[in-house]
Amino acid sequence: MENLLLSFTSVMQNILYILLAVVVLLVMITVHEFGHYTAGRIFHFKINEFAIGFGPKLFSRTAKNGEIFSVRALPLGGFCAFAGEDEEDASPDSFNNKKPWQRIIVLISGALMNYLLAVLLIVLMFAVYGQPAYRIHELSDPTAAVGEMLRVDDVILNINGRRIYMATDIMKSIDELSAGDVIPVTVLREGEKMELLVTLKSDGDFVNIEDTNTLLKALGCKSLYAVNVRTGFWSVLGGSFEYSFRVAGTIFTVLGQLLTGKLGLSSLGGTITTVTVTANAIKTGGLNYLLMISSFIGVNLAVFNLLPIPALDGSRVIFTLIEWIRKKPVNRKVEGAIHFAGLIFLVGFAVLVDVLQLF
Repeated sequence: MENLLLSFTSVMQNILYILLAVVVLLVMITVHEFGHYTAGRIFHFKINEFAIGFGPKLFSRTAKNGEIFSVRALPLGGFCAFAGEDEEDASPDSFNNKKPWQRIIVLISGALMNYLLAVLLIVLMFAVYGQPAYRIHELSDPTAAVGEMLRVDDVILNINGRRIYMATDIMKSIDELSAGDVIPVTVLREGEKMELLVTLKSDGDFVNIEDTNTLLKALGCKSLYAVNVRTGFWSVLGGSFEYSFRVAGTIFTVLGQLLTGKLGLSSLGGTITTVTVTANAIKTGGLNYLLMISSFIGVNLAVFNLLPIPALDGSRVIFTLIEWIRKKPVNRKVEGAIHFAGLIFLVGFAVLVDVLQLF
């Protein structure tokens, strides 16, 4: 009976973590759509509906100006529907009848809101828990004595002039260097900052984003583990923006390694994978990991939505810029067909990478 109660409790906890992960994703998407909505209201765009979720309506309310606010059954999405965005509308306040620069601001405002929320979460994370860093757990060869040595329990703060927040920062700091190269490394040793000159043990060339063993071998380490280092107010503020840029850079690194074949599709994940990873992160690290994964999702949504892929905001910006330069739009039906094809591709791709995670 006791084992049955423990199993039930464990199942309920896992369900709670999954629900919390869904809420995180839903909040990020809602914030994105609210960015579009706010900019649209500022420029007096005609808005038909602001919806949280997809599918059948669970609740809706119509404002005096005719805007519909609704909550829908499927909590993994949302939208801000502008009049005349995907259909003909003669109203001067419809989306495609507004000035191109106004449309561009509305289109990028969703990503901007995601980014600003992500930075706010990072500031909170850094202020409460400290900035991420890596502590050395084990050296690959403790007896080696080549140049100045890193030691067990050293906290790595900076390598070759680059602040280290995540494993990809280590990769960037030693990429294109060779064994025998000497690089400056800043560590925190017994509470004191120290500047070392460390000799690389192996080449940093062609490092794969998942190839952490090569990274560790180059530094003479066998294993590291993540820690947090408390800093002052200005360091928290400046570090938060720097960290957000690094997260954005990681996205481009992943895309680049996908295109070059260094990473396979199995390294990616769709909506289901995002929810699963978020739930596991919250379960493992509590509020600290909740803030971290939420900021990752926010920056990812901001960057991804601005990519020039049909159906995404970035692609719509491109079409608006073309119209602005040509003084006339691309055929609306052609543009609509391109965005629809892009949507089908993105949905199919998200399903595919989720399925690949099962194998």
